[in-house]
Amino acid sequence: MPAAQDRDPTKLRSHRWLAPDDMRSFGHRSRMKGMGFDDIDFADRPVVAILNTWSEMNTCHTHFRNRADEVRRGILQSGGFPVEIPVMSLGEMMMKPTTMLYRNLLAMEVEEVLRCHPVDAAVLMGGCDKTVPAMLMGAISADIPSVFFPAGPMLKGLWKDVTLGSGSDVWKYWDERVAGNLCDSDWKGIENCIARSAGTCMTMGTASTMACVTEAMGFSLPGAATIPAVMADHCRLATQTGRRAVEMAWENLKPSDFMTEKSIDNGLMASLAIGGSTNAIVHLIAIAGRLGIELSLDRFDELSRITPVLGDIRPSGRFLMEDFQDAGGLPALLARMTDLLNMDCQTVNGVTLGEQVAGAEVINDEVIRTRQNPVSPAGGTCLLKGNLAPSGCVIKSLAADPKLLKHRGRAVVFENYPEMKAKIHDPDLDVDENSVLILRSAGPLGAPGFPEWGMLPIPKKLLEKGVRDMVRLSDARMSGTSYGTCVLHIAPESAAGGPLALVQNGDVIEIDIPQRTIHWEVSDDEIQARRESMPTSIPVPDRGYSHLYAKHVMQADKGCDFDFLVGRSPGMEPAIH
Repeated sequence: MPAAQDRDPTKLRSHRWLAPDDMRSFGHRSRMKGMGFDDIDFADRPVVAILNTWSEMNTCHTHFRNRADEVRRGILQSGGFPVEIPVMSLGEMMMKPTTMLYRNLLAMEVEEVLRCHPVDAAVLMGGCDKTVPAMLMGAISADIPSVFFPAGPMLKGLWKDVTLGSGSDVWKYWDERVAGNLCDSDWKGIENCIARSAGTCMTMGTASTMACVTEAMGFSLPGAATIPAVMADHCRLATQTGRRAVEMAWENLKPSDFMTEKSIDNGLMASLAIGGSTNAIVHLIAIAGRLGIELSLDRFDELSRITPVLGDIRPSGRFLMEDFQDAGGLPALLARMTDLLNMDCQTVNGVTLGEQVAGAEVINDEVIRTRQNPVSPAGGTCLLKGNLAPSGCVIKSLAADPKLLKHRGRAVVFENYPEMKAKIHDPDLDVDENSVLILRSAGPLGAPGFPEWGMLPIPKKLLEKGVRDMVRLSDARMSGTSYGTCVLHIAPESAAGGPLALVQNGDVIEIDIPQRTIHWEVSDDEIQARRESMPTSIPVPDRGYSHLYAKHVMQADKGCDFDFLVGRSPGMEPAIH
């Protein structure tokens, strides 16, 4: 951080708004004073925006009102001027059809809010799944000094003597309820106990995965990703983050100064090493795109083949985020794979990643495994390619039944989610445990919004026989808390004319995870004949954001960003008239 005597207020971005002796700046200052501020509050001080995604429709962010005040305290401690600015809250549980539909909208809002205001630095307050990539994407495009503050996971759920993990256990116990093995009273008891506090899912779902990815890329303070939301440590982290944001403003440390292709690789490897959500792949491709970096699925698969899974965390493992924090958190895990990571990458903390994790200690070798005893030596999540997915698809093989990693079966096709929901438990459905369940019209355009429908339910008649996993294919995503042999993100999607649109009941599908292949056993001539009879137009909504989305969203293998937002921002600065 520059010494106090070296800090030049004229170099602050906010100086253009607040300092000149002209009529426009007079107006800016007078309106500040109309809010009760005086010159001493903002004159020659860094203006630090607190971008808060708090909402009473976002259960993950329940505590953000208090945390914003704690961030504010840190900004004031370091001589900054804090300004809280609300931005769109993407609450995963309540928003339909999916928060993924609105990720790019929040990214645009963050970018424009930062650019149009007299902001020298920003604290990005997010946590619930899509808020993390959205805020990073927007901050990268605005390229204003920014540091991410994660919501933190909730505490472990407890029901009777059972430790519950949100999401993962919901699926498990729902299957038992459908199979007739769980009574109404127990189901209600689980409902009352599974979400025990404020915070994101306590499993390694998308929220915690993206928090870990963000820390590994250097966009948050060390240890930030795993601190439970309601711990005093989380309050102190908020204040520390506010203090650091002021320092970043004086240093003018922008995302373009520390986010590189190597940083993206670090995020990818961290996601793989923790057995993270498949959604991280889509988000990382979009984040890289904002930096002008083309991150391919092939690069992801290349790193997957060499990255061991060290985090024994649900849904792929045994433990929960609270256990991960107690075991040493992400810095301890990263310290066990320094030979794989790019340790010279810079971070928002003003040091390299190597310096940041130096001395990190693993407290529990069961939660954070050694390299000699990994959860999996490599390949916890895999890329598949073949004639059903020319642009690729993914599977979290670590969360799949090992018996199904090489499987051949006949297709049972559902045209869309409503049809699947209506028919899946029909006793007359022509399905057995060897069938391959297929859902289409669930991608970025087809749903729309690319929802988390990829963990198709097991038919009731098979649940009653004891079946708990089947091969399931879709152009959807699935929750990071989900599990099972689910092939996801098939690209191109069915609504965009991908081969998935042409599959019929009874077609034979083969997946071979060790060989990274997916094959549809239909001749090229038959495929062509079916294609000639397929509608070619993609429906586009008539108005509003949905119209913009349908016209410009890219496919899963391109990160689902808008085509006009990819690439580095030209550094546009508003004129002060």
